[in-house]
Amino acid sequence: MIIPARFNGPPGSGNGGYTAGLVAAHVRASAVEVTLRRPPPLDTELTVSTSADSVQVHDGEALVASARAGQGGRPDPVEAVPFGAAVEASERYPGFTAHPFPTCYVCGPDRTDGLALFPGPVQDGRTATPWRVPLDVSPVMVWAALDCPGGWSVLTQGRPYVLGRITTVVDAVPAPGAECVVVGRHVGSEGRKATVLSTLYGPDGAVLALAAATWIAVDR
Repeated sequence: MIIPARFNGPPGSGNGGYTAGLVAAHVRASAVEVTLRRPPPLDTELTVSTSADSVQVHDGEALVASARAGQGGRPDPVEAVPFGAAVEASERYPGFTAHPFPTCYVCGPDRTDGLALFPGPVQDGRTATPWRVPLDVSPVMVWAALDCPGGWSVLTQGRPYVLGRITTVVDAVPAPGAECVVVGRHVGSEGRKATVLSTLYGPDGAVLALAAATWIAVDR
């Protein structure tokens, strides 16, 4: 398994959601839980090993990620936001003025070849962003799209976070060119850990994918 350099999150490492989606492809389950153990290296041949109930990904001797069938079942959905409201929320994206990782493939404002998901605040602590689905959309890209909109419900200028664990269910991959909405919500924190939810809605308002994730606060 190789994470191409294009799909970075923090500089020099893979985007958490995209990496998790690559790992999850090796697990046969409707809900898949992926835990990132260290920053995923880019453009590096990683070894994938499988057992009866789990998958592990190594960089040499170092464990990069592990995955298994989701233990908590289907994540709860975040309440939907209309497409127009998501467009307005995206204009208030905090990452436009202060972003810990501005070249992130999913939400980095310095990228011209990324997903351009810029989640801004809406009512009740939710985030929302429109997603105009690219032509090369895939299940792995859906995992990536569910990543940062949840994270931005807890990210602040003074305390950046990175993805630690994510459980995702992908019911359907949106059609290329579709105008979708991704919403996120912060549901709790304990120490350096924050729990967030995210949901991908299709143009007709149907739930296409859901995720529950744990984000870990890190030093700048």
